[in-house]
Amino acid sequence: MARLSNFYLFFYNSVQALGWAIALFRIVIDFVSTKSVNNAYASAGDLICLLQTIGFIEVLHGAVGIVPSGFLFPLMQWGGRTHFLLAIVSQLSEVQESPAVFITFVCWCCIEIIRYPFYALSCLGNCPSFLTYLRYTIFIVLYPIGALGEMWVMYQSLPVIMEKNLYANYFSALPFTYHTFVKGVLICYPILWLQLYLYLFKQRRSKLRTRNNEKRKKRN
Repeated sequence: MARLSNFYLFFYNSVQALGWAIALFRIVIDFVSTKSVNNAYASAGDLICLLQTIGFIEVLHGAVGIVPSGFLFPLMQWGGRTHFLLAIVSQLSEVQESPAVFITFVCWCCIEIIRYPFYALSCLGNCPSFLTYLRYTIFIVLYPIGALGEMWVMYQSLPVIMEKNLYANYFSALPFTYHTFVKGVLICYPILWLQLYLYLFKQRRSKLRTRNNEKRKKRN
């Protein structure tokens, strides 16, 4: 069962790594050809929406114990990204050409083309040390930039959401509108994001300490 689980995880993470690499390639090719940062969603939005939706499987992985990460923090990350992407960006053409979408997508892609190969090769027990280091280091810069990009887009979307009365049918039975909900999300976003950010630092200390201890044992 362990070998079957590893094979499945290797396959899943390899597919995700390939998908995010293709998304980044599309964004870069469009940027090089047009010299514009306004077409990130047009060039890779559909693919990123698909990859992000499929990513819910990772929450299930943690919930059933296939991976040791648990489900809470993967659910927080998946929920935040998915709301931003599927509920706002994909529904509002007015914000799809925002430079903040370009910034956010590039950050997401750069993170994922490191994270998923790390997971895939770890399933084989043969992950290079440099990839482990990148996995638990590059987020220090990219996560804050990506989070600021997400907040920027959500802030830009507020007037459009109010004008269109977006999701009015879904919120009709609630004492607040979707516009108010998004404003609440913007207020809570830094707090929730900081919890995830600090959790990643905790992971970093644990993983890199383990790697360094293994190196010392090999030397001795």
